[in-house]
Amino acid sequence: MHDRRILRLSGADTRDFLQGLISNDIAKADDGLIYAALLNPQGKYLVDFFVLRDGDDYLLDVAGDLSRGLMQRLGMYRLRADVQIEETDLSVTALAEAVDGAYPDPRDAGMGWRLYGGDTPGMDRSEYDARRVAHLVPESGVELIPNDSYLLEVGFERLSGVDFRKGCYVGQEVTARMKHKTELRKGLARVAVEGPVPEVGTPINADTRQAGTLFTVAAGQGIAYLRYDRAEGEMQAGQATVRRL
Repeated sequence: MHDRRILRLSGADTRDFLQGLISNDIAKADDGLIYAALLNPQGKYLVDFFVLRDGDDYLLDVAGDLSRGLMQRLGMYRLRADVQIEETDLSVTALAEAVDGAYPDPRDAGMGWRLYGGDTPGMDRSEYDARRVAHLVPESGVELIPNDSYLLEVGFERLSGVDFRKGCYVGQEVTARMKHKTELRKGLARVAVEGPVPEVGTPINADTRQAGTLFTVAAGQGIAYLRYDRAEGEMQAGQATVRRL
């Protein structure tokens, strides 16, 4: 699978430490794999990861290029808490079908299963991206942009990555306000793409106005970040025609 790192958090304060930081309720990890994010104080996305309970420890499955920054951020918040953070050599494999020891992807059933350790062959990058597009699942470094994306605009509620009843965590106030007091006017959506596939990050234009940005494209469909009030009818992204689905 594409580059992932597994961090292990251990120590007597680990559970409470994570509960005060991440967007999801750590208690849900008692029942299996969960999806969550760490936000900055302004409520913007920093890094997303899967959380798996391993005895009294917790494993964080994170993109390789974000793992060092996550370790540094967790270390900054740790202060005097009894929490140890280390990188493991565990592998992670995304599977199309279940095998013994694998966990269902908590974001969407269509994303398959995740296996930690072992040498079972998994999905290749093209199949994984096709599933992401089909089920509107964003990925860090592509649709999820550190210090820019808001969780609700990129679908974290639909992806079971945020809990609105768990209490305080970093960035919680902004996320709750967006949930209860505002109507989302921008966000991720699936689009049909006809013509030459443009580069990731190509602007989408409706007439003379920018309506959004096109990201991952697979099998004639794509994930786009759109201004909903402008995303009507046929639009253009490079030489491709784009239409909201």
